[in-house]
Amino acid sequence: MKLKIFKTLWGLTSTYEQAVDETLAAGMQGIEGPAPHDSQTRRKLKQLLHDNQLEYIAEITTAGSYVPDRHASLEEHLNSLKQKLEYSLELHPLFITCLGGCDAWPEEKSLEFFNRAMDIAESFNVTISFETHRGRSFFNPWVTQRLVEQLPQIKLTCDFSHWCVVSERLIDTELDIIKAIAGNAHHIHARVGYDQGPQVPNPAAPEYQCALLAHQTWWAILWQSMIDRNYSIATMTPEFGPDGYLQEAPFTRKPVADLWELNCWMANTERMHFEKFISNR
Repeated sequence: MKLKIFKTLWGLTSTYEQAVDETLAAGMQGIEGPAPHDSQTRRKLKQLLHDNQLEYIAEITTAGSYVPDRHASLEEHLNSLKQKLEYSLELHPLFITCLGGCDAWPEEKSLEFFNRAMDIAESFNVTISFETHRGRSFFNPWVTQRLVEQLPQIKLTCDFSHWCVVSERLIDTELDIIKAIAGNAHHIHARVGYDQGPQVPNPAAPEYQCALLAHQTWWAILWQSMIDRNYSIATMTPEFGPDGYLQEAPFTRKPVADLWELNCWMANTERMHFEKFISNR
């Protein structure tokens, strides 16, 4: 199995051309992010990806942005999924990462959403991988395990940093849950969370090594499951981001770190981690 690393478009403040240049310079294999709503911009991004031989993972949020509209109906979630799928498919994605559902729903409603969403994906002939994300149906370990037990075919984009802050601890005490859902893991978002937040200030800092090593342990469990399921490629997106995730100094609001440097460090670290994981098997 080989590892492919993708650049996130979350928080993009530059042009797509610069994003592509950064992706290539960092030795990454592709880009992950939402498809532009504007058709002309979609064509531009599609051409950039093609010209630079980069792969694409589409990102879809249902009924809102990263946090859903609290009062959106199930049908509104599904309709937004269909509309954004049409945009995404124009860019020929490897698969779709979907932030779907709502944390406030009863589990029966989430089950209906995921079953119908997977039917929609089948009708579009595309793979959808649903993210473990706060504000969404897979917002915590226990609910996720219960839902996955009833949805054995569902695929997951695993971002365990969200579970750390929801649980207010590194989720080593939930290791049985990670092992239980590992067979559904399809993609990894490589951000390091800790007991008080979804993003450590800097994963290279010695005071956060415990958090980094915990996440790497979880990711290795997923990689082993992918090998057992005959995956030839494992995909990973370093996803340190803005929007309150990146800490700032009071008053000056000066960021404590450079986001692109953090994601490049994470990419390089996980390349080495993956190589060591493969060589030690």
